Amino acid sequence: MKETINHAKEKMNKSLAALDKEFAAVRAGRANPAVLDKVLVDYYGSPTPVNQMAAVSVSEARILVIQPWDKSTLKLIEKAIQASDIGINPTNDGNVIRLAFPQLTEDRRKELCKSIKKMGEDCKVAVRSIRRDTMDKLKAKKKNSEITEDDLKDAEKKVQDLTDKACADADKAVSAKEKEIMTV
Repeated sequence: MKETINHAKEKMNKSLAALDKEFAAVRAGRANPAVLDKVLVDYYGSPTPVNQMAAVSVSEARILVIQPWDKSTLKLIEKAIQASDIGINPTNDGNVIRLAFPQLTEDRRKELCKSIKKMGEDCKVAVRSIRRDTMDKLKAKKKNSEITEDDLKDAEKKVQDLTDKACADADKAVSAKEKEIMTV
């Protein structure tokens, strides 16, 4: 029974970690290397992440500098960034690529907040799905007489507490990210 609850806790924590990773990729008007995580460059026929082909650094608050280890890949990286959905035009000076992040408009901030709320909701749906699966496993154990009725009630309460905590953590993460976007 304890391992079932620990497994559920582990899965809920993974859902929250995935939410944090999604939030890192949201462009909030500040230069953040995580926005390039989903950008893949066609390098000798295989899709390769930018951060495996170049040093990515923040030179100023709104400027990201990409310095490829192999200068011949500059054009490939530039094309991949233009083809991606990050919405920033790269500038190539022959040695490095610079991405200048523009100031966010009010409408764009509101759009980002909506998508952040949706990501948070998706995370909470995943957490509730984990709770449902765990409850089903616990009820099956009760049905097979592996645990008692009291054990089932205790376990259900623990799983519900885990669920409530994970949903509260997701809400905190959403409000923190919204605050970051609205104040940039």
